[in-house]
Amino acid sequence: MSQPTTSTSTSTSTNPSKRSASPYSSSSSTTAGAGTAAPPIFPAMKKAKSQAVACSLDGNKNGQQQIAPHVHFAEPPAHSPMIEDDPNDVALETSSPSNAFGRGLAASAGGVTANLSRKKATPPQPTKKLVIKLVKAKPTLPNNFEENTWATLKSAISAIFLKQPDPCDLEKLYQAVNDLCLHKMGGSLYQRIENECEAYISAALQSLVGQSEDLVVFLALVEKCWQDFCDQMLMIRGIALYLDRTYVKQTPNVRSLWDMGLQLFRKHLSLASEVEHKTVFGLLKMIESERLGEAVDRTLLNHLLKMFTALGIYPESFEKPFLEGTSEFYAAEGVKYMQHADVPDYLKHVEVRLQEEHERCLIYLDASTRKPLVATAEKQLLERHISAILDKSLSQYIRRTGQSIVMDEEKDKDMVSSLLEFKANLDRIWEESFYKNEAFSNTIKDSFEHLINIRQNRPAELIAKFVDEKLRAGNKGTSEEELEGTLDKVLVLFRFIQGKDVFEAFYKKDLAKRLLLGKSASIDAEKSMITKLKTECGSQFTNKLEGMFKDIELSKEINESFKQSSQARTKLPSGIELSVHVLTTGYWPTYPPMDVRLPLELNVYQDIFKEFYLSKYSGRRLMWQNSLGHCVLKAEFPKGKKELAVSLFQTVVLMLFNDAQKLSFQDIKESTGIEDKELRRTLQSLACGKFRVLQKIPKGRDVEDDDSFVFNDQFTAPLYRIKVNAIQMKETVEENTSTTERVFQDRQYQVDAAIVRIMKTRKVLSHTLLITELFQQIKILSLTAIAGSSSVVGGLSSSLCFRCPFLESSRYDSRVDGGSKWTVLLTNLPPSKHLTGVAGKLIFIAAKFISL
Repeated sequence: MSQPTTSTSTSTSTNPSKRSASPYSSSSSTTAGAGTAAPPIFPAMKKAKSQAVACSLDGNKNGQQQIAPHVHFAEPPAHSPMIEDDPNDVALETSSPSNAFGRGLAASAGGVTANLSRKKATPPQPTKKLVIKLVKAKPTLPNNFEENTWATLKSAISAIFLKQPDPCDLEKLYQAVNDLCLHKMGGSLYQRIENECEAYISAALQSLVGQSEDLVVFLALVEKCWQDFCDQMLMIRGIALYLDRTYVKQTPNVRSLWDMGLQLFRKHLSLASEVEHKTVFGLLKMIESERLGEAVDRTLLNHLLKMFTALGIYPESFEKPFLEGTSEFYAAEGVKYMQHADVPDYLKHVEVRLQEEHERCLIYLDASTRKPLVATAEKQLLERHISAILDKSLSQYIRRTGQSIVMDEEKDKDMVSSLLEFKANLDRIWEESFYKNEAFSNTIKDSFEHLINIRQNRPAELIAKFVDEKLRAGNKGTSEEELEGTLDKVLVLFRFIQGKDVFEAFYKKDLAKRLLLGKSASIDAEKSMITKLKTECGSQFTNKLEGMFKDIELSKEINESFKQSSQARTKLPSGIELSVHVLTTGYWPTYPPMDVRLPLELNVYQDIFKEFYLSKYSGRRLMWQNSLGHCVLKAEFPKGKKELAVSLFQTVVLMLFNDAQKLSFQDIKESTGIEDKELRRTLQSLACGKFRVLQKIPKGRDVEDDDSFVFNDQFTAPLYRIKVNAIQMKETVEENTSTTERVFQDRQYQVDAAIVRIMKTRKVLSHTLLITELFQQIKILSLTAIAGSSSVVGGLSSSLCFRCPFLESSRYDSRVDGGSKWTVLLTNLPPSKHLTGVAGKLIFIAAKFISL
């Protein structure tokens, strides 16, 4: 039974000056008791892992405690290697190649051999790792080592800040920092470097105070100061790199040399507030100048803004005032451009501005500024004016589109229907896109009113004719509901026209034709339209129109009385029916008188009715309007009898052929007394139209002076009653102009009457107030037309005294500029007269004859 073998741990330290003998030199040891030579321990370090030896110091069967050998070597001059073995191996760590270690290791090896010869039932024992620790000897420092080394470093730092050459080698400076750090002097070195940097940074920034008033020059000085600081700190950091890697990393809450320099620069920049504020102000001014189209140094801007970013003061010191200035700049620009530019031009301008701001972010602004910058520009240029942009764009769209409809004279025929369709689309847009917003409703109204009055009175005239077309008989395929809906839509257009009196004149003219000729599609629809107009414009506007219906109703009563009268029963031939419309002068349009020599029997019929009427309404006078009369003639042709529905002029011409087979144009003219133009149209309708009751010699479409006409014995037609349409003379420009001039004349009378009423009440009134009150009283008329009429406004001062002799003008200036004052001289004014004619005057308009 062998005794347990123990190996004590020994440590041997070698003198640093005698470190030539390597602890890794080869050594040998033998094992006792086994008789076998043990292999060398460290023939090669890379083989240690495979050649690890399990050391068992078990002295008996029970396996006493095993003690692993633990030996320390002196630290080698090179790096300390770590040797690790597998988990089941024993790691050896040695420090010194002493002979004692060799002997102990040999004894241990012998113990291992003896132990291996024991029973194999012994369980495996846990292993331990041995770590090789290299102990480094500290050199002895000379006296005043720290002060002398710092003096060298300080001289170098001063030379860097003063931009002077340093005689000391950079490698020696780096080694000096190394030596101070190795001897635990990094803290004091860091503090000394910080103090030295702070002194120079403070002096550099203070030197900028009170510098050039030129902002660009001043910014260039700031940029140079910053660039110098960066270069100097990089050089200092390069010398003290070991300090950054050891002391700074090992010590918490200590900044790196670069961060320390930035902190000092930021601190003293804030202390020199004049420099900071002037720098920010200069940057903002340069950017504003660039926005105004001036060329600026973008590189300078880029460098200085990167300085703010590096110092960590970019968001608070620059970005905040920059965004505020941007907001003010674009707020003012947005208001200015919205007042003068069209919406497409404005949006193009906004697009350019946003692109410019995006480029600034790419070139010199920090990337974090892009989002708030674009949001600020969009808010001031778009969001703030979004209502105005939509309002203005909608108005421009309406006016531009409507102008193409109204101003195209070639499309006058479809103007009203196009306007109705356009208005329906606008209403749909207003409901679906603008959710019935009241502001946009007003925009649509104002814009539509503008476009529909571009041509002054023409749209009003066409609207009246459109209504005439819808209310005229023969408008097939339209139900009463559809007709009512169409009239409601037309009434919307009517609200927008300023020349409502023009509409009234043409509407009255067309209504008269429908009523007198019996061409109205529905009397109920006619009355419904009058009611709508009355609701819209008041009873004064529809007074004459309602009077026309009253005349028609009264005429029906008069005709019924006439049929029952003794004159009709005793004097009218049997089979003759006579119908007369008796109309009031002021209600109906003015028709030019047209003379005609009626046949004797027609004159007799007129005299019979005249006798009856005057016997019932004494003191009145009848004037026959022959141009509107029409008759039904019974004609006997060789191929059959026909009834011809013809005008009164056609009747007069046809009855001439009862006594003659052939008549020349001149014969007909002398016999009828019809004016030349009207006679040619009448003969053309009888001889050249669809139903040719007469034959023209020679044949042709036009009626010439030497033409002759004969009764057409061969006339035939499938129907018994035939309507021979007269050649309708289209309304000429002169006729429309005449109607418009009559409207203007009526306006003038109304203006005069309004002036009289105003001055009787106010006595003394300035020119401007007179015009204002005049427009307030005359709301139905076209105020634009009145305002543009030289006879009403421009020449009011010169013509008003002539037309109203009871007014005098006190002129403050020789020209009319609103400075005139009007005074009533006569308070007892004569009673005003009706401008439409003598009340109670009756005119005979039409007659219907039936002849056998």
